[in-house]
Amino acid sequence: MEYFDEAWKVICDYCKNSITDVAYNTWIAKIEPLNLDFDKNEAYLAVPNDFHRQTLERCYKVLLSDAFEAVFGTKISVIFTVKSGIETEPVQVENNEDSGYEYTFDTFIVGNSNKFAHAACLAVAQNPSKAYNPLFLYGNSGLGKTHLLFAISNEIKKNDPDKKICYVKGEDFTNEMIESLHKVKMAEFRQKYRYNDVLLVDDVQFIGGKESTQQEFFHTFETLYQDKKQIILTSDRPPKEIKTLDDRLRSRFEMGLIADIQPPDIETRIAIIQRKAELMNIEIPFDVCEYIANNVKSNIRQLEGTVKKIKAKNALDGERTSIKSVQNIIADILNNDTPPEVTVERIVEEVARTFNVSSDDLRSSNNRSAYISRPRQVAIYIVNELTNLTQESIGKEFGGRDHSTVKYAIDQTSKKIKTDSKLKSIVEDIIKNCSNV
Repeated sequence: MEYFDEAWKVICDYCKNSITDVAYNTWIAKIEPLNLDFDKNEAYLAVPNDFHRQTLERCYKVLLSDAFEAVFGTKISVIFTVKSGIETEPVQVENNEDSGYEYTFDTFIVGNSNKFAHAACLAVAQNPSKAYNPLFLYGNSGLGKTHLLFAISNEIKKNDPDKKICYVKGEDFTNEMIESLHKVKMAEFRQKYRYNDVLLVDDVQFIGGKESTQQEFFHTFETLYQDKKQIILTSDRPPKEIKTLDDRLRSRFEMGLIADIQPPDIETRIAIIQRKAELMNIEIPFDVCEYIANNVKSNIRQLEGTVKKIKAKNALDGERTSIKSVQNIIADILNNDTPPEVTVERIVEEVARTFNVSSDDLRSSNNRSAYISRPRQVAIYIVNELTNLTQESIGKEFGGRDHSTVKYAIDQTSKKIKTDSKLKSIVEDIIKNCSNV
């Protein structure tokens, strides 16, 4: 542990040279090193709360991974652990003068692909609950939806520091609700989400198909809306395409303003690169900006990661940035940002949440009740669809079931989704949720 503590100081210095002082003090300085497992090439870091974890995952994980690799000479997987359980106080966005350029309207580059969404968010930030309520943003991952959420939050806090603002991801809302039910702490859970001035919900599509979660979210929505509190939601698809969304929720999501965000055109991509470089106090020649923009086309997060890596590389070798020097950086960024392979664990967790059963029961060889068998068959079917596992290997994942049992589960589910439109919608949404993490 002492060795890790010493190495952590060097890692922190690496990070400090790559971002602003305020961003470093807000996010990196509050991390505590827990454990370094060289056998698994994993580093475990403790963070204050789940919002902090989500911000690190989204904005600084690439930087931390680069720092670990620079110090230890090998790739280390960075794993964040929240110190405590469910927070009963609203998780609020830090209201610093510069809490990381990702979170302000000034640093959001506006182009044809996002100008409508940007204008809607600005109107909401300036007149919470009076402009558009709810506001529903949708688009693919990495296009700036979360940026706009936090830009709204910071603008509201700047105008009225006393406003209570709560941020949560749809998946975390579900998990917290389940934990609160088990621990008989639903009063604290409702206190956390229903008594805010602004509720920001990221990736709300993850509540689709989960009846208990949707019922709880409906009442949360109604409470806030009736009290004239602002609600902003994001998703990877519009409400009408979240097929397992409760009709009551869908109608409420659609009664406000819906705005989509599309991938940026090349002019916008170049402007994003230039702005990020300016904010990081580095110089990137125009021909290099153009080269990056022509090769990183669909994901703003990848553009930001490229600029951060350029700054880190410049700090290490002091060389002038050129097209040649960024070629490997772009290749690494594109490889690192490839969505992780869908795992059996991920699929089982999503199926368990959707059908309100235990993940352990789904994988157990002992529980053969009808209540469990249907969702288990769905899980086996989806594992077969989304992974490269053989049916024998799938059987081992589900309590050592044999090949014929796995084949039966796949065949049964395949037949049912052809005649049961509701089950078909559930399966399609689970597949989308598992594939888009």
